[in-house]
Amino acid sequence: MKAIERFYQYLEYKGVKPTRFEKDCGLSNGYLGTQLKRKGTLGEDVLNKIIDNCRDINPVWLLSGQETMLKNIPYETNSDINFVSEEPAEYNKQLLPLYDIKTLSSAEALFKDTNKETPLGHITIPNLPKCDGAIYASSDSMYPLLKSGDIILYKKIAATIENIYWGEMYLVSLINDDQDEFIMLKWIHKSEKGDEFITLSSENKHHQPKDFNINAIKGLALVKASIRINEVY
Repeated sequence: MKAIERFYQYLEYKGVKPTRFEKDCGLSNGYLGTQLKRKGTLGEDVLNKIIDNCRDINPVWLLSGQETMLKNIPYETNSDINFVSEEPAEYNKQLLPLYDIKTLSSAEALFKDTNKETPLGHITIPNLPKCDGAIYASSDSMYPLLKSGDIILYKKIAATIENIYWGEMYLVSLINDDQDEFIMLKWIHKSEKGDEFITLSSENKHHQPKDFNINAIKGLALVKASIRINEVY
């Protein structure tokens, strides 16, 4: 039995759908199913994602089938994706950098692994799906669902067609034909122009949808959560 088949046994035991794991860990849609059909091998990057996100899985069992499926450790269940952490809750929280679009030296820099932008501060939320950072919304394109000043929590993904979940909300960095740089919140849909294009649309009906070549996208992040602070005067 291959590691991919054992991992499917683990997901079934935990009650987690493969597509949910793919989405939360930044894998392309259908990746696990394809590997299962081919009985292929899981690359080092995917194995690391499994070990990082499924804290109770026994790596020895996953790779060789020996020993037991789960580590013999106390655990805390993450209510969102039902994976398990071997660490106490106070150590398992994500400390996410918070940025302001207006103070970034480059919109594209936000999406790079070598991001050296200085955050305004850090935030943490219990039981949050894995994220890379947070940023203030600065436009009304997603109003009334989101408004300027709301905090968006995001997970960076590779800017390729294969990694896009159609109909989801994304933080998008792009360069237009005039070489102007933009960062925006948009729904992403398939474009009628062909496979190399995507359609960016807004919740605000006053903003018209627009098609872009995927090569114009310089950064892409899936929106995982949002925070709204209501001020009382």
